Amino acid sequence: MALSSSSLLLLPLQHSQQQQQFCSIFARSSLPPPPRLPAPDVAAAAANLVSAGGLSNSYLRKSSLFPIVKRMGSGRTIQVKKDMTNVDSEEGVDTEPLLQQQQEEEKSKAAALFNWTSVSLPFVFPALGGLMFGYDIGATSGAVVSLVSPELSGIEWYNLTALQTGLVVSGSLYGALLGSILAFNIADALGRRKELMLAAFLYIVGALVTGGAPDLSVLFAGRLIYGIGIGLAMHAAPMYIAETAPTQIRGTLISLKEGFIVGGILLGYLVGSIMIGVEGGWRMMFGFGAPIALLMGVGMWWLPPSPRWLLLRGLQGGGEEQEFKARASSALLRLRGNRFSQNMAEEQVEDTWMSLQAASEGQELNVSLAELFQGVNLKALLIGTGLVFFQQVTGQPSVLYYAAPILQNAGFSLAADATKLSVLLGFFKLIMTGIAVVNVDKLGRRPLLIGGVSGIVISLFLLAAYFTFGQGVPVLAVIALLLYVGCYQVSFGPISWLMVSEIFPLRTRGKALGVTTLVNFGSNAVVALAFAPLQDLVGVSATFIIFGIIGLISLIFIVLAVPETKGLSLEEIEAKLLGRS
Repeated sequence: MALSSSSLLLLPLQHSQQQQQFCSIFARSSLPPPPRLPAPDVAAAAANLVSAGGLSNSYLRKSSLFPIVKRMGSGRTIQVKKDMTNVDSEEGVDTEPLLQQQQEEEKSKAAALFNWTSVSLPFVFPALGGLMFGYDIGATSGAVVSLVSPELSGIEWYNLTALQTGLVVSGSLYGALLGSILAFNIADALGRRKELMLAAFLYIVGALVTGGAPDLSVLFAGRLIYGIGIGLAMHAAPMYIAETAPTQIRGTLISLKEGFIVGGILLGYLVGSIMIGVEGGWRMMFGFGAPIALLMGVGMWWLPPSPRWLLLRGLQGGGEEQEFKARASSALLRLRGNRFSQNMAEEQVEDTWMSLQAASEGQELNVSLAELFQGVNLKALLIGTGLVFFQQVTGQPSVLYYAAPILQNAGFSLAADATKLSVLLGFFKLIMTGIAVVNVDKLGRRPLLIGGVSGIVISLFLLAAYFTFGQGVPVLAVIALLLYVGCYQVSFGPISWLMVSEIFPLRTRGKALGVTTLVNFGSNAVVALAFAPLQDLVGVSATFIIFGIIGLISLIFIVLAVPETKGLSLEEIEAKLLGRS
């Protein structure tokens, strides 16, 4: 049972005799009374410890009780169950009603936490940032075909070199790298909401500048501006969703953001297929994203700031403590809807505030780069950057690069049309992402990651076998291709960004996610540049073997280093990391 720290401290005791007994139990647990809590509150905490049926360090560290116990100055195991047994037998105290009452209260609160109507918009508007990222991927492929066509470009400077074409395609990627660096420096001061508003503005400017570009240099500039928007959006969107979503569906919502990215890719393919035969169609393909970005910007302006970010700013000295708590409570009420009471909002805000205070005790309020590489922050950073790094270097671009010849050799004539093939695989990816979305809060993150990455490894070795000696059996390659795409979309695709949004402590989350986003886009760029030379150097089969070995390493990393976060609040995840560091 996850216990609320505020309820631990505020739960009244009805009988003075029990109060004395619980004080005695608390004393026998060797915990000194906290300096800022009076004895009755210590007794209340002891009562709740007893009602939980005995606590170990592992339980404490994954519950929101841990910051309080940490403040009490003890990391020892608390064995109060034995003490309570003695009291039950010696003094006749019945603790079962207290335990049942606590369980009923927790169930009642969980049922009233949210409704889907209230949580949909705080998810949809940030997720549009992911859709815009996906749209750029899908639309650019068709836009480049139109741009370099003498008949369709509608311009005189259509005769681009391979380098210039590559810069047009990858311009948004390099912009995203710049956006990641920018996010590291402004994230905590600006906040998740305003960062997404800025991303929407850059999306609009980038789309309009690119779509109306009179020459190549302006086109490059527009692609770069759009890419900076991608970097900011991919940094802030998972944070905003994670910090505002109810614990029970946080995994579902953040995984669904991956569905928005895939949906954006499909939308880009659709717009490209419609406009590919129109003179100057590339302008419409690039500019089409501007209205969507405008909707995103207006939506983020309407939404409240992240309550957790407001509390972080309050702790960092941005104003009066009570003012930030009141603003956080108001924001939480808006995010949860009318089923969430003022008292529940204030209790949750107080719980988060105490956890943040405990985590920040004895540390500088403002986070430095060096602090990210210390203690629990380093552990979280290794997990987060490791996941996004392996997401990029386990062969996805190379597998999709060979999708067309694989399907053609298997007799699928549809594969001869690159756009239709992309749409076909896009729909398959969307279906598999949906499977992850439905199951992530039921099965957990680790089972999906371990199962999915295991399938990725198998598929990569199957592809290596196909290109080595099995080209007479094309069905082998088709199975391997679909296995790879499906397993990627239930594991690395949605779960990596879900884990990244959950794993970092609130104090360091903004800067840590900036580093993680930079690693993500940086490794993406390296893979894009290295794939063709690697293939030329060692051959197709060996390339897939190398990716398979990397996949095995990533699987070991997940098994040994990545914790399960299903059903835990962000504060409980932080406590869990502290407990294992």
